[in-house]
Amino acid sequence: MVAYYFELPVQVPTIIREAAKAATTKIPIVMDAGSIDPVGEGLIASFARPGGNITGLTYSDSPERFAKELQVLKEAVGPISRVAILWDLDAEYYRRSWSPIMERAAGQLGLRILGPFQVRNAADIERAFVAMTEQGAEAVLVSAGSVGFPNRTRIGELGVRHRLPIVAAFKEFPHAGSLISYGPNRVAISRRAAAFAGKILKGSNPSELPVENPTTYDLVINLKTAKALGLTIPPALLIRADEVIE
Repeated sequence: MVAYYFELPVQVPTIIREAAKAATTKIPIVMDAGSIDPVGEGLIASFARPGGNITGLTYSDSPERFAKELQVLKEAVGPISRVAILWDLDAEYYRRSWSPIMERAAGQLGLRILGPFQVRNAADIERAFVAMTEQGAEAVLVSAGSVGFPNRTRIGELGVRHRLPIVAAFKEFPHAGSLISYGPNRVAISRRAAAFAGKILKGSNPSELPVENPTTYDLVINLKTAKALGLTIPPALLIRADEVIE
């Protein structure tokens, strides 16, 4: 028997992750994008040797991923210097997990990070956009961990209203009206997770199966939103896109 632990498209609260870990130490658990910080959350001892009954794939928050998100945003929008973070998870979690790698990624591109602008419910979203605009944000990166994803259409609308191009990891955001997304391909993650389960069913010990980060990423661009924002997306970026919404 193998248990799957899913986390996408909306990230599972820490209490549920802890419950999954506490429920069993014997039944193998395969993460299907089940965490972005499995070591920090105490789910595994290390990526190379998880050391318990949990293995699989993370969702991967890394300087490389954030740098790429910010890079494609900058390519799409043109010269910008200030990017706001729309944050819908615990503030301490941002400080511990996102802030160091986000600041490093932004520094590589000459960008300044504003925020995070925290939203705890749908009513906070419009106030956050007003605050971001007042503080001089030129674009927004959305975390989409809880409140953001189910309110992605509203976020897309507010982005256009406030003239703030939005980048997110999930392709559902440009499908709902945001400008662009760049993030791990969830189908590829699930296929790889199934391969982990197959290895365990054939006798592999999950404690010895290295936890992996995603390797396949998708770039999605919404040209309707670009037009509404008065942007012309460079042809070179459109060619690289996995999907263009027209």
